[in-house]
Amino acid sequence: MGGRPSEEDIRKLPVEKAIQELGAHPDTGLAPDEVKKRLTEYGYNEVPEKKKSPLMSFLKRFWGLTAWMLELTILISYVLGRLLDLAVIAALLLINAILGFFQEQQAERAVEALKKKLSVKARVLRGGAWSVLPARELVPGDIVRARSGDFVPADVKIIDGDMEVDQSALTGESLPVEKKSGDLLYSGSLVRKGEATGLIVSTGTRTYFGRTAQLVQAARPKLYVEEVITNLLKWLLAMVIALLALAFIVSYFRGVSLLGLLPLALVLLVSSIPVALPAMFTVTMALGSLELAKRGVLVTRLSASQDAAMMDILCADKTGTITMNKLSVAEMEGVGGYSADDVAFYGTLASQEANQDPIDLAFISEARRKGLNFNGYVQKKFTPFDPSTRRTEAVIEKDGKEFTVIKGAVLTIAALCGVDPGEMAGLEKKIGSLAKKGYRAIVVAKGGEKQCFELIGMAALYDPPRPDSAKLIEELRGLSISTKMLTGDALPIAREIANEVKLGGKVTGMEDLKKMESIDPDKAEEIIEGSDGFAGVYPEDKYLIVKALQSKKHVVGMTGDGVNDAPALKQAEVGIAVSSATDVAKGAASVVLTKEGLPEIVSLVRTGRSIHQRIVTWILNKIVKTFEIVLFVVLAYLVTGVYVVGAFEIVLLLFLIDFVTISIATDNARPSLKPETWDMRALVKVAILLGVFMVMESFGMLYIAMNYFRLTDATGLRTLTFCMLIFGGMFTIFVVRERSYFWRSMPSKTLLLAIGGNMLVTSAIAIAGIPGLIPIPAAYVLIAWAWYFIFALLVNDFVKVRILPYLEALKI
Repeated sequence: MGGRPSEEDIRKLPVEKAIQELGAHPDTGLAPDEVKKRLTEYGYNEVPEKKKSPLMSFLKRFWGLTAWMLELTILISYVLGRLLDLAVIAALLLINAILGFFQEQQAERAVEALKKKLSVKARVLRGGAWSVLPARELVPGDIVRARSGDFVPADVKIIDGDMEVDQSALTGESLPVEKKSGDLLYSGSLVRKGEATGLIVSTGTRTYFGRTAQLVQAARPKLYVEEVITNLLKWLLAMVIALLALAFIVSYFRGVSLLGLLPLALVLLVSSIPVALPAMFTVTMALGSLELAKRGVLVTRLSASQDAAMMDILCADKTGTITMNKLSVAEMEGVGGYSADDVAFYGTLASQEANQDPIDLAFISEARRKGLNFNGYVQKKFTPFDPSTRRTEAVIEKDGKEFTVIKGAVLTIAALCGVDPGEMAGLEKKIGSLAKKGYRAIVVAKGGEKQCFELIGMAALYDPPRPDSAKLIEELRGLSISTKMLTGDALPIAREIANEVKLGGKVTGMEDLKKMESIDPDKAEEIIEGSDGFAGVYPEDKYLIVKALQSKKHVVGMTGDGVNDAPALKQAEVGIAVSSATDVAKGAASVVLTKEGLPEIVSLVRTGRSIHQRIVTWILNKIVKTFEIVLFVVLAYLVTGVYVVGAFEIVLLLFLIDFVTISIATDNARPSLKPETWDMRALVKVAILLGVFMVMESFGMLYIAMNYFRLTDATGLRTLTFCMLIFGGMFTIFVVRERSYFWRSMPSKTLLLAIGGNMLVTSAIAIAGIPGLIPIPAAYVLIAWAWYFIFALLVNDFVKVRILPYLEALKI
């Protein structure tokens, strides 16, 4: 190999010379031992990603609204000489940055793990057999097969075949480029049309553009949930600012120094901002994604599980999702003196095993079962199935003579063969009788040099429903998700399959639907909404179906596998690429299945709804605590003339509550039986009502502390108030996490440990005392425990159950 020309020189060589220089074997591919040697020489076919600087990621944690307010509070505390407040707030800022950075790194590692599972695949010939391998394992000299919808896995020189390639992402060319034998395909370009066998000439960092195509983008779109919370926080901030303005006005007339109130006012503002919100979302979504990955569901966009929680319609491809996607020959019948064996023989000649097309594989499998002999027959050219022509075509050479074999849709091929009207009517009748059995009819024809085709016979192919399809469709129906089947098959076949899986009898033909759309678009949308399935669907029709359902305010899931499915997968809120999908479909989808069928989709929905419940719990708890803390502290000041809690205690409280509640991401949340929706008005109503009760209860405890315990600032009033706010917040989590009475479900062990540990640490701080907090008797702490246990878990929980009509607006 030492005298081999450089890879740049090999690119310029004719394909035959390049094959020779690379020691390639077009008929058998490289041997396993040779592959190992070349992996050692060239390395894996990958380009290391440029990673974000961890230092810059960490420093960004000190930039933003929350960080600015904490930093302003530190500055004011320094100016006022309140060094203890300064130290605690600085510690909170630093710990916030460290925890957020740690969670971001964890989430990035989770997404990277998923990206590795979604790496580009390639069809490669090795040891005389075709197989599908990760593109990173390719080496120069490998023989590969590329077809429409594939990303080119490395720099490839075409040996045989023609195609159109989209190089726009690499060269900026807006139109596809035609490629033929001897031309070079660049790594990362996209095959738009055709197929070809090629020779790998460069891999990894040595490819023309120095990188491979990436299917998963590192950037994640802004979550819909975050937008909702942003709007909510504007309202909360307005409420806090209004209450604080009232407190400042009263302080001014009472002659209190306003500078002394600034640190507390700023910290109260900070308390209304969910410091742990990004970490909560990231952890919840990442944990859900990892849970789904174990079940064969790869989430390429973290927010996809939240979208799945709101999905109410699933548009499912029949093939590979509802059915097995493993066509087999049910029966064959020759015509005009041809036998069933002839149908299998010529049908196989019009097939290409390297493409792994289900119809091709069915003919090849049947020919092998019959033991048919193909010696002397050479496939000179092959044109794969095209929806526009509805056939495959091959040019075959035998003893120096060439002929053409085609197979495909019955009426299309019959028309090419010039079948007379009487025989055509017989064929249509035959198609109808096969369709009623759920069979798909394919005809085979042979032509000479002048392309005058002769009908050879018909094959009935059958793709049986998966054994679990009917059960799983019923399970989705139990989750209030309507499943709509999409198939390119004729209407009778679609109806037969729909009946077998108990989908429903309202199956609509796309031809009739398009006619209605041209007459009355609104009526067409109503038909789409009311249909159980669609027959005669072309890939481009899927996009129109998704758009029509979305116009009816549905949240749509869409399964797909082909390059033409990409627009529909992107348009749908939940784009699901099935296990056999092309690279383009996987790149467009937000979810990729690694197993066939619907079970993983059910898992996606259930997990998504559980994630939604956890986020609702966190949001409810945050609204309740923000409302209670600010209203209680300000009203207590207006009533008593003193601040019952200071900046130091509020900052410590923020640290102990906000970050402990991240453990809600691990809670045992039950998925809803209905699609989730967001109604923030209902959430705010519930939270404010619970917050009002908590403020009243806190005033009751404050009255006891000031009049019976005789506590003042000098004797630990702020310490007890700190305990009250912590204990009330912890018990409130038990109230808001369960939509019924709190005892109906058990929290996760992680959540119980976090809450229990937090309350024990708070008790120890209060009893022992720390700088800035005066110790108080253990009896007072125990009374605060009991007070909030009784009121939160009995009174507030009872009130929550009574106001469930509000929660029903959330469908939870």
